[in-house]
Amino acid sequence: MRISLLSWLFFYSYIATIFIITAVLVSGECQSHQQELLLGLGKTLNSSLSAKMRNWNQSTDCCSWGGITCDQSGRVIILDLSNQLISGTIDNSSSLFNLQHLQQLNLAYNTLSFSFPCGFDKLSNLSYLNLSNAGFTGQVPAEISRLTNLITLNLSVNLFLRDGRPLKLETPNLKMLVENLTRLRSLHLDGVKISARGNEWCKWLSSLTNLEELSMSNCNLSGPIEDSLQKLKNLSIIHLDRNNLSAVVPAFLAHLPNLTSLRLSSCGLHGQFPREILQVRMLQSLDVLDNEKLQGSLPEFHHNGSLQNLVLSGTNFSGSLPQSIDKLVNLTILDLSFCNFSGAIPSSVSNLQQLVYLDLSFNNFTGQIPCFDLFKNLARVDLSYNKLSGKIESFKWEDLPNLTRIDLRVLLSNNQFDGEVTGAPKVRESLLDILDLSCNQLQGPIPAYVFELSRLSVLVLSSNNFNGTIRPRDIRKLVNLTYLDLSHNNLSVIATESYSVLSSFPKITTLNLASCKLNVFPDLKNQSRLTHLDLSQNQISGEVPNWIWSVSDDLVHLNFSFNQLEGLQKPYQIVPNLSVLDLRFNRLTGHIPTLPLSASYLDFSSNNFTSLPSNIGNYLYYTIFFSVSSNGLTGAIPKSICEAVNLRVLDLSNNSLSGAIPKCLIGQMDLLGVLNLRGNNLSGQIPNAFSRKCSIETLDVNGNELTGKIPISLGRCRKLEVLNLGNNHINDTYPCHLKNITSLRILVLRSNKFHGGIGCPADKRPWPKLQIMDFAHNSFNGKLPNKFVARWKAMEVYDDEAQLNVKHLRFEVLRFSRIYYLDGITVTNKGLQMELVKILTIFTSIDLSCNNLEGPIPDVIGKFIALYFLNLSHNALSGKIPPSLGNLQQLESLDLSSNNLSGSIPQQLLKLTFLAVLNLSYNQLEGCIPAGKQFATFTNDSYEGNRGLYGNPLTQQCKDAIPNHGQDSNPRTGNHINWNLISVEIGVFFGLGVVILPLTFWKGWRIWYFKRIDRLLFKFFPKLDRRNRNHRTISQWIQGRRL
Repeated sequence: MRISLLSWLFFYSYIATIFIITAVLVSGECQSHQQELLLGLGKTLNSSLSAKMRNWNQSTDCCSWGGITCDQSGRVIILDLSNQLISGTIDNSSSLFNLQHLQQLNLAYNTLSFSFPCGFDKLSNLSYLNLSNAGFTGQVPAEISRLTNLITLNLSVNLFLRDGRPLKLETPNLKMLVENLTRLRSLHLDGVKISARGNEWCKWLSSLTNLEELSMSNCNLSGPIEDSLQKLKNLSIIHLDRNNLSAVVPAFLAHLPNLTSLRLSSCGLHGQFPREILQVRMLQSLDVLDNEKLQGSLPEFHHNGSLQNLVLSGTNFSGSLPQSIDKLVNLTILDLSFCNFSGAIPSSVSNLQQLVYLDLSFNNFTGQIPCFDLFKNLARVDLSYNKLSGKIESFKWEDLPNLTRIDLRVLLSNNQFDGEVTGAPKVRESLLDILDLSCNQLQGPIPAYVFELSRLSVLVLSSNNFNGTIRPRDIRKLVNLTYLDLSHNNLSVIATESYSVLSSFPKITTLNLASCKLNVFPDLKNQSRLTHLDLSQNQISGEVPNWIWSVSDDLVHLNFSFNQLEGLQKPYQIVPNLSVLDLRFNRLTGHIPTLPLSASYLDFSSNNFTSLPSNIGNYLYYTIFFSVSSNGLTGAIPKSICEAVNLRVLDLSNNSLSGAIPKCLIGQMDLLGVLNLRGNNLSGQIPNAFSRKCSIETLDVNGNELTGKIPISLGRCRKLEVLNLGNNHINDTYPCHLKNITSLRILVLRSNKFHGGIGCPADKRPWPKLQIMDFAHNSFNGKLPNKFVARWKAMEVYDDEAQLNVKHLRFEVLRFSRIYYLDGITVTNKGLQMELVKILTIFTSIDLSCNNLEGPIPDVIGKFIALYFLNLSHNALSGKIPPSLGNLQQLESLDLSSNNLSGSIPQQLLKLTFLAVLNLSYNQLEGCIPAGKQFATFTNDSYEGNRGLYGNPLTQQCKDAIPNHGQDSNPRTGNHINWNLISVEIGVFFGLGVVILPLTFWKGWRIWYFKRIDRLLFKFFPKLDRRNRNHRTISQWIQGRRL
């Protein structure tokens, strides 16, 4: 068989190529001085945990050591010791800097503890340098800028790994670092503190024309993103997240042809997001997470894009999901949570077969769930907090073998899923790990297949309408279950069966059975992993069993509130790690029980406890929330409570505590945010001991026996929002010394002995956020100045933005804890006291009743369009009712009774369509009562004591037509004759003439007339008859004169 010449040439070429490649890849034998340098480096490092440095010894060729690559001459060109748990120091004298042939150096993710060394300029051949999270701190040395061959530079520092020791670029700054590194293709400086403005760092980087990767997250950069960056045409990766750019997203980013990854999360971006960026063909990842002012919408997608990750969570994107979203065939992560998207979820979503992660939570999506049966790779679905409706059976989760998490919670105040849950998954194959269907309107029994999902670890079905009976044996098949929440349904959980005798019963860490019709404690003695137990809102009576306190060493949360518990079984010893103990609304009596030393939240309110231990402060060192309100506590407030220096909320309200307020409670507890002592018998003065570190936001001492004045030092509490001093005996003037507390929202001085004028000097602008003021039942006098009243700007705000931001006035006990203290206040309306337990930030009220105020009602009150209640009754106000009050279209109650107001009731008040209470009684008003609308609902009581008023509902009706406020009826003259008045005058004169003329000219008529008058007078006044018997009567006098 002959072989052609061409075949032989091809064969020899192939062999030669293989030989050359093999010769290149095989490293030469390590040179001795290179080995010595590496061994010297190893001696300065603690590498006992390093897998790569384990075989570093003299007996082997250093080119075969872990992390080492040599060239043919045996010189080390690559040193990679990343992720080796190496510690120790590398200083300027380190032998590392004598490895001058190094081309690549990687020390990333170690714990080297020394300032950034300065010897890197000796490694002039470096093209790759990765020192990210290596442990270096301080200033990046200028020597790095001399490595002109660098192609990749990574000095990144992770926020959580640098242990508070920053790496910074100040001298040299970013400009000096990069000006000579013109060959750079990859620059990673995440976490390095650069602190530069947009017009600086963008300009400095614009010279790196070869740059492909730019990652400068969390570098203290500011915006804007300048156009000079568009010179970097090769950029494919731009990561600038967690900088305070405070800028718009530039449109030129859509014209970078190689852009594959854009990450701008948490940058304070605003304005409109350029839709063209979403249509860049090469773009694979877009992340603008947590830019709440960034607006935008999704465009129609006209091609099969490369987009794999789309994260818009926490922005103000809105609109609907386009039907063309299925063009993004490579999409694996779609996170649109916490946006303002609306409309139906398009059915085309089901064509995204590569989708792994889908989060559409916290939007306004409506309609039914689309069919997800094609999502074979889907691992997580979160559709919670929307307005979705229909039945969950459309979900078809039985065809999703990789699904590990389902979260279908829906906002309670909107439409919810209803009906029964159908469509059983393939339980033997199911990977389902988390199933959360809470907060819907699902009904019927819980499907049996739910208790056969053997891999399920979290099952949350709370806040639905599920019914039926749950027994321990129903749960035992869920062998991996750690979190079970069946609260707030119509379920009956059988607790008489033992949860502990079943050997296969899962070891649960969180068990929530609130409102499950329990009447005894379930047997949980063997639940040794239990950390959270919620049995609130049941019908459990008797004593709390003593075994509950020792069921688990890890027990941190117990909630037995809203039951009928009467005591704690003795002996008991509360587990020391318990952090939350909620026993409110029971029937517990006697002394406060022994408290856990590490508790952060303790609520014993609404029971029948009678006393506080004198040493209670010894148990509250770590406590941030402590409430024993609405009990029967007597005696003085223990001074030891001042040792609870970490308290944020202290509520001792509605008891029978007496004595003085401890001075230390005011002056030593700098972290205290809420102090509620209302409804007790406390006496003396409020201590003048508020410190400069005062953190109090709510101070409520209403309903005590306090005297004296408002402390001057209270002005130091600059965070104060609620000040309630009502129903005491405080004798003071208007509190102008609190004028600098701009956060004040509620000020109650009701039923004290305040006196003097209302107002502060004209150059002050106190309390722009004031929304509730109650000064009733004091002795304030003088006028209400227009300029002063005009400063309460919060009462003027009632727009769309205010409605969107409406919330309850509350104190956040601990950040991210979801535990809040809701402020409450009592408002008097038509003599009835209303307890507002939850105060909306848009609710406003003014009550100045029962004082000695005089002068006109300030016309500026007509600007308070957010006002709900206005009570100026029982003063000495005069003048007319301002027509501008008709602008108060939210007003529900208006009381101007018992003043000296005059004039007519303004017709503009007919615009008050929400007005439910009106009291204008006992004034000097006159004229016709406005007719129609809300005025048709008011009774005589609203107007009594005003003699000049007539019209409905009074018996005297309006006789006159509504005056013409337009042009004169006769356009040819400026005078208009009121013939109704003239006719009345003519009638009066005619009647007088009928009587007077005969008396003047007819004497017989005179005698007859006066005799009748005499008889009438003597009949009603007999004494007058006897007294005048010796005198002539009028008629005799007339007759004598005639004779």
